[in-house]
Amino acid sequence: MQEYCRIMRDLREDADMTQQQVAEYLGTSQTMYARYERGANELPIRHLQALCRLYHVTADYLLGIQEETDRQTPNMKLGEQELTVENQKTLRRFARYLLAEQIEDMK
Repeated sequence: MQEYCRIMRDLREDADMTQQQVAEYLGTSQTMYARYERGANELPIRHLQALCRLYHVTADYLLGIQEETDRQTPNMKLGEQELTVENQKTLRRFARYLLAEQIEDMK
């Protein structure tokens, strides 16, 4: 497996997303996205850009050129107090849930 394929899978799993959810975000099928993750098909640049926006990472990180320390994860604040990393993950999961519901309602 190519390095960027492992990173794509790890980012998706860290975000608690399914292949189907990521595929819908990219506007492709789950089957095609699975092929990208396995390295059976090359990832189009437009999908690379979209994944970088989704996971808040650079293309260099996603492609395995830079280490994870270069990850561009914004800190979330509520007033002056910064949310804990765990609360940030929970908030992102809830936001993804709301987006998935919204996508489902639009069908």
